[in-house]
Amino acid sequence: MSDSQTLTDVSIDSLLRVFTVPENAEATLNQVDRELSLDIAAFLNARVVATEKDLAEIEAEFASAVIPEEPVRVTHHVDNLMEKLVAHSVNTYAPGFIGHMTSALPYFMLPLSKIMVALNQNVVKTETSKAFTPMERQVLGMMHRLVFARSKAFYRHWLHHTDGQLGAMCSGGTVANITALWVARNRCYGPKPGFAGIAKAGWSQALAAYGDCGAVVLVSERGHYSLSKAADVLGIGRDNIRSVPCTDSGSIDIQQLSDIIASCHGRGERVISLVAVAGSTETGCIDALDEMAVIAEREGIWLHVDAAWGGPALFSDKHRSLLKGIERADSVTIDAHKQMYVPMGVGMVLFRDPESQSSIRHHANYIIRQGSKDLGSSTLEGSRPAMSMLVHAGLHIFGRRGYGLLVENNIQRCKHFSTLIDMAADFELVSAPVLNILTYRYVPAPLQRWLECPENAASELSARVELLLNQATQILQRAQRERGQYFVSRTSLPHARQRGLLKTVFRVVLANPLTTDEILTAILQEQRELAAGSAVKVLWQEIEQLTGLALI
Repeated sequence: MSDSQTLTDVSIDSLLRVFTVPENAEATLNQVDRELSLDIAAFLNARVVATEKDLAEIEAEFASAVIPEEPVRVTHHVDNLMEKLVAHSVNTYAPGFIGHMTSALPYFMLPLSKIMVALNQNVVKTETSKAFTPMERQVLGMMHRLVFARSKAFYRHWLHHTDGQLGAMCSGGTVANITALWVARNRCYGPKPGFAGIAKAGWSQALAAYGDCGAVVLVSERGHYSLSKAADVLGIGRDNIRSVPCTDSGSIDIQQLSDIIASCHGRGERVISLVAVAGSTETGCIDALDEMAVIAEREGIWLHVDAAWGGPALFSDKHRSLLKGIERADSVTIDAHKQMYVPMGVGMVLFRDPESQSSIRHHANYIIRQGSKDLGSSTLEGSRPAMSMLVHAGLHIFGRRGYGLLVENNIQRCKHFSTLIDMAADFELVSAPVLNILTYRYVPAPLQRWLECPENAASELSARVELLLNQATQILQRAQRERGQYFVSRTSLPHARQRGLLKTVFRVVLANPLTTDEILTAILQEQRELAAGSAVKVLWQEIEQLTGLALI
């Protein structure tokens, strides 16, 4: 393509046209827009290549750090994006993509997103968002009611109240968790005679004023890594996110939690917050929320529930009981871009007490003034898009019952997959689904029996075999990903029989409504075929030499 076809005039008139008048109807961008509007899944299937390209080759396409001197035509740039970016992105709509917490989206999210972008509202302040501020407050109220189920009078009073907020919209679970612990920290070390509060005076004065040797946050060993980020940002320190062991079921050990709290008190450490997990990212496990609430209330500790993944189970009458006790939490994180099928990235943190966020409220004379209803007064983020509009759409277009059915479908499909794994002699279910995440691995039937024998269960020889199995799982997961039709992720979990050893497993997240039972069967069959191939042959042979078994 010649320069005259790719370059555009550098004049104010030509630049103004980019703000107002699109190129002709046959331009690439308009064609892409039509394809997306007609069928998003078909567009992705056609435009995203199935075979994997080496990351180093892709990096080479984006290796220049020079800003182009001259502007190019929109069509030229879009053509480049389609070839170099879109073609080698990840098709998260694909029903065989079941390895991560990203899924297909309902078709209406795309045109609504275009409206949101066109309006370009900034919900930091009512002067830049107008109707979007009360709409966002309504969304937070609807989600608050789903979690905490307060009276109608409560929501009439607080929904649009100047001095209170029911929560905050965030870019995702990380910022939501930071916000929750920010509030917990400031309330734990609030102002008192002779002390202005930690928000003004900082950590050293806070510890001195309250007579503490330190401050900690307690969470199960399945806690999300965002909590370490929160500890870093808030000055708590990553070492002071104390990990509490889990039971064999994967939920926090309540007795050990009580013992650790007593130990903290004995050392003069203040527990800022207990963090309960409601849907861990690795296995989908849920902590005993009711029992943790009892402890938090007894000890006067802030209880935060990280329900970024599992929170939408509350929509289901059938599965809501899995989160029994969540209504007793002080704060709750839920991600709408996970099981509420909203685009990246939108999460939220909800507070049982609408006045909780007063401990982090900030004001500025030019934008967020005292007495205003500006949402930015008590959010970590300042300028941000009105993603709550898309949550609002989902809540109305799906409704509570619609979301409930989607959740139930996901959990049912995950249980079906666990049954397929249980029935297959050459696969081992590692963590059964509580919600819609499970883990498993490929282990030939004779080897499963050998590993389960009491004399082999915790032996040094067994540990060597387990390490080889870990390598096999890694190779199989990578090989299946490179084939490009199906994708499961992998993770490492504590080994039940070999203390101190991690077990590498396949991890499956069943949230895409387009995934079918036939696809799940095909995924296992492809893994079985890969296990019989040359990529892992050497590992099987080594295991055979160690155990005397005939495997593949």
